[in-house]
Amino acid sequence: MSDFIEIDNLSVTFAAKGRQVQAVKNVSLSVGAKESFGLVGESGSGKSTILRAICGLAPISGGEIRIAGEKLTEKRAKNFVTRVQMVFQDPYASLHPRHTIDRTLSEPLAIHGIGNSDARVVRALEDVGLPSSFRFRYPHQLSGGQRQRVAIARALMLEPEILLLDEPTSALDASVQAEVLNLLNRLRDEHGLTFLMVSHDLAVIDHMCDRILVMQHGGAVEELARADLASANMKTDYARSLFAASANRMLETPPKETA
Repeated sequence: MSDFIEIDNLSVTFAAKGRQVQAVKNVSLSVGAKESFGLVGESGSGKSTILRAICGLAPISGGEIRIAGEKLTEKRAKNFVTRVQMVFQDPYASLHPRHTIDRTLSEPLAIHGIGNSDARVVRALEDVGLPSSFRFRYPHQLSGGQRQRVAIARALMLEPEILLLDEPTSALDASVQAEVLNLLNRLRDEHGLTFLMVSHDLAVIDHMCDRILVMQHGGAVEELARADLASANMKTDYARSLFAASANRMLETPPKETA
């Protein structure tokens, strides 16, 4: 499998209250074309910052990122958004509250001069399991799971090759979470997508990802294959503790939101 996303010794440093904070410290990873790769760790481990660095939303202080062998420069090329799209954690905050679903989905097409928007919007809604009648609804008229389906549809409007998934189901009820994860897996197969996915939950990562990088305090701790995760074959105490915590959450966490 050829490396499609390559991250070499990536560091991200922020200025905070007069001092420099290194959020990501010399992290390297590679993701093959059409592979699903997971980043897992507690809050503050730097996993979401890596996604933001790929998108140009976090300052790279060291190392480099390459997509299909092409190094990303500080100013992303115009075609970057047609290749790479991101799905955020909160499906309500990521959708404009005063824009209809139709406007939300058709806007990327208008920006890039792509026609036939009506048919494309309807097809995108069908692709994520929503009826075309949802076109003229507003985000507040949809459940959390439906809003996240719209966010996924929007990410796919420009037919990207890569989806960056930042805790895409953590705000949803467990049953809805499973539906959205299964949807993402189906879309990955149908569209030949490459996933780089962030989660604090190893159970979610296990369901979605071929390989996993465990992170702590901005650094890489351990890389695992899915078989290692399934058999609890971890080399580090930190990875083992994450696995145990995820198992406990599955037993203890109450439902958050229904479909």
